[in-house]
Amino acid sequence: MAIYLDSAIASEAEIARRMGWVKGITTNPTLLAKSEQPPEATLFQLASLTAGPLFYQVTATDYEGMIAEAQAAYDLIGNQTILKIPATPVGFEVVASLSWEITCSVTGIYHPIQAAIAHEAGAKIAIAYVNRATRLLGDGIALVRDMAAILKGTDTEILAASIKSPDEAALALQAGADHLTLPLAMLQAIATHDLSEKTVAEFNQNGIGIGLKTLELTPNMDTDIDIDMDI
Repeated sequence: MAIYLDSAIASEAEIARRMGWVKGITTNPTLLAKSEQPPEATLFQLASLTAGPLFYQVTATDYEGMIAEAQAAYDLIGNQTILKIPATPVGFEVVASLSWEITCSVTGIYHPIQAAIAHEAGAKIAIAYVNRATRLLGDGIALVRDMAAILKGTDTEILAASIKSPDEAALALQAGADHLTLPLAMLQAIATHDLSEKTVAEFNQNGIGIGLKTLELTPNMDTDIDIDMDI
C-alpha cells in the first residue's frame, strides 16, 4: 500500500516529504494550473521533492498527441514517471502502446469493466475517483469494491482518488483499494484524531519520562558498575 500527495504545489510537496510516510505525488491538469510555474518547471521541481513516483496526466485527446506528450513527460521526469491516461477508447490504445516501456495508469474509471480493459492494456494502476463517483453514480465505494473483484489475482492495482474524509479513505481501502492519493489537508486529517490527542495529553499530564536533560545518578541508583576495559 502507498499513500500519495495529490498536489502540484512545491511547498505542499515539501511538507509531505517531511512526513516520511507519503510515498509519491499525483498531479492532474487542474492541479498543475494552480502552480505559479510552467508545468515543465513544476514537474521537475516536484520530482526533486519525492523519491517515489510522480504521476502525470496527459492532456492531448488524439493518439499521436497523447504518445508525444507521454514521451515528453518521461523525458522530463525519468523513471519516476507514472503516466495517467484517461479511460477512453483512444486512451486504452495509448496504454497498450506505451505500457511496455513506461508505467501507465488509467484514470477516470467509472465502471468496473474499464478496470478489466486497463489490465488487458498493460496498466499497472486503475484510478477510481471515489467521491466524484458517489456524486455521479451513487456509490463510489461500491465502484472500488467491484473493480477489486475484477482485478483480483492480477498485477493491476487500484488507486483511490477524490477522497473527502478519513472515513471515506478507510472505506476505500476496506473495499479493495491498494493505494490512496490525498490533498495535503486530507493527509494531515487522516494522521489526526481527537482521542489520540487527548490520550497523549493525559499521559503527559499524569506520567513521567526521561526528559531532555542529561540523566544524573541519584543515591537510589546502583552506582557499582563493572566496566570491561577490554571493549
